[in-house]
Amino acid sequence: MTYRVAVAGAGLIGRAWAIVFARKGVPVCLYDVDGSTLRKAPEKIRASLEDLEAAGLITDPAAVMAHIRIEPELAKALDGVNYVQECGPENVEVKRRLYTDLEAAAAPNTVLASSTSGIVASQFIEHLSHPERCLVAHPVNPPYLIPLVEVVPAPVTNEASVALTMQIMEAVNQSPILVRQEVQGFILNRLQGALLNEALRLFRDGYVSAEDIDKTVKHGLGLRWSFMGPFETIDLNAPAGVVDYAARYGPLYRDVDIQRGNDNPWAEETLEALDRERRAALPVSELGERQAWRDRRLMALIAHRNTQQTS
Repeated sequence: MTYRVAVAGAGLIGRAWAIVFARKGVPVCLYDVDGSTLRKAPEKIRASLEDLEAAGLITDPAAVMAHIRIEPELAKALDGVNYVQECGPENVEVKRRLYTDLEAAAAPNTVLASSTSGIVASQFIEHLSHPERCLVAHPVNPPYLIPLVEVVPAPVTNEASVALTMQIMEAVNQSPILVRQEVQGFILNRLQGALLNEALRLFRDGYVSAEDIDKTVKHGLGLRWSFMGPFETIDLNAPAGVVDYAARYGPLYRDVDIQRGNDNPWAEETLEALDRERRAALPVSELGERQAWRDRRLMALIAHRNTQQTS
């Protein structure tokens, strides 16, 4: 099947999505209601492509750019496309208005997918005439480096829209998962939130420094989790597999879970203390440089993984 894609929103995530599609040769039209944002997008995309080339992850930035068209008019951007990746703000009312505009401009069978990080689609599509072609396709930032995409249909979403979204994601080398029913925050952010909540409690209660929590994940959990998930990890960590592991360590984890309680680990004083430690380690003025370092490390990791046989 031939895919034609539009990306609605030319900010950080929208530009990254344009790279995802274009590097696999999929024609992509990039739109944004903000003319200034749209005009700046090509230069920023080219800079990202040059970084990818330097890391050995693409060979011809110009060829990728050739598949990206900038379009300031929504109707023209959506003309002839069979999939739209919406990348608007994380605000329900803004998304409701945006989806009203997308529905008016798109063909009736065009899939409208949102990049939202945690808002379920049913909150912003129920007023539409054709909500059955709408869903969430939540990426991890930046999606051209981290391939997971959470595909989250609403109760009214039809199977054809889900199937097309999964097909497109696989065709452009993403790794889609199907979230079988709507849940706030989806899967990745709920898992990440559980770890963050516990990390904040341990930091708040004085058990460990922020730096040592990061080291625990970086030099411990993260090494295994970079190539296998938590269930495979525990399955391999006991002689007879997951049930054996649960018999050995389940009571410990259950006791720890009971101890956590229902207090809010995101209290202002906890975050202020955490910020003091983080700013001592990394001033605000150096955040951008460190973000670029993170992306280069990710590129090196992906380049290494591309040389290995993984499943």
